[in-house]
Amino acid sequence: MKYEILADAGIVNRGNWNRLKKLMNRAQKGEEINIGFIGGSITQGCLADSHELSYSYRVYQWFVNTFADTKINYINAGIGGTSSQFGVARAESDLLLYKPDFVVTEFSVNDDEEKDELHITETYEGLIRKCYYSEKNPAVVIVNNVRYDTGENAQKSHNKVGAYYNLPCISMQASIYPKVRDKVIPNREITQDDLHPNNEGHELIAHVITSFLDKVWKDVNNSEIEVNDVLPPMTINSYENSKRFRNTNIIPVMEGYIADNRVQEGITDPFKKGWMASELRSKITFTLPCTGVAVQYRKSVTRPTPIARIVIDDEDENAIILDGNFDQDWGDCVFLQTVLEHADLKKRKIEIQLIETHDEDKVPFYLISIITT
Repeated sequence: MKYEILADAGIVNRGNWNRLKKLMNRAQKGEEINIGFIGGSITQGCLADSHELSYSYRVYQWFVNTFADTKINYINAGIGGTSSQFGVARAESDLLLYKPDFVVTEFSVNDDEEKDELHITETYEGLIRKCYYSEKNPAVVIVNNVRYDTGENAQKSHNKVGAYYNLPCISMQASIYPKVRDKVIPNREITQDDLHPNNEGHELIAHVITSFLDKVWKDVNNSEIEVNDVLPPMTINSYENSKRFRNTNIIPVMEGYIADNRVQEGITDPFKKGWMASELRSKITFTLPCTGVAVQYRKSVTRPTPIARIVIDDEDENAIILDGNFDQDWGDCVFLQTVLEHADLKKRKIEIQLIETHDEDKVPFYLISIITT
């Protein structure tokens, strides 16, 4: 490793190590274990020259190297540009379906704490509860990545959840960022855009996490308090049981929309299994019991694209515009818009209609999914 950092400073919440120690004891005995990750583009491995150089794969490799005689399986549920609100809605299908014994959650540079801290705390708690209380009772570790130009991330709200559930929280803001801030590590040596780490940056992130795992492994024979109680939620917790609807699990009423039945090449191929439309006034309608609604659609850099609006229960005065035109240049965005939150539970009509099209539209409006709470 090219640069020295204070990896221990990254352990901003020790948490309870009982599940981690149980996991390591099982691995030492040769029991097959599953190592899982869920997060955004950094977890996906963005800007590493190969996936094997990403932080997530390097952490997985720590388990492979430490328990050489054990079969260890790797699950990566990272999707770039996504938040914990989407993470909790897809956790079952993208991660928990594979029954992980160890889970890293990483959304600290994707969740916008400054915009709505209470919302972020609630969505992140939903994700943590979904993972921590899942079938295999996995050891859950919270990882806080960071913006290397400002030091900003969402670890205040994320680690509040971590402290409540007594989970280990590992922070790059506390370990790597101070060296960048003080110019001991030139930022362009570890990141091209002050957000996504390059090979060196991924190596540093993995080092902070595996140094923590080394500590647990050295202490594995010392007993740790076993906690089996299911804690009451610290927030309203409407997101833990989020449901995601695509054309694989619902048939809406369509006028001008068509279902996209192309084969999806893995979870990082997001613009599949949704619905699309190009003609003005095309309409798609869902009827679903819920207390909240979010709509997930494509914002495209290939402009212009149609513009739609979403209306709940025919309340036109509360309509929200869904503009498919993306004003960034890094690629098409999986955009998630919260439309309704913390309402009474009842069956609701959800209608999305194209309200503006253009003769020169390059791509159709693309509805990826509807997510309800």
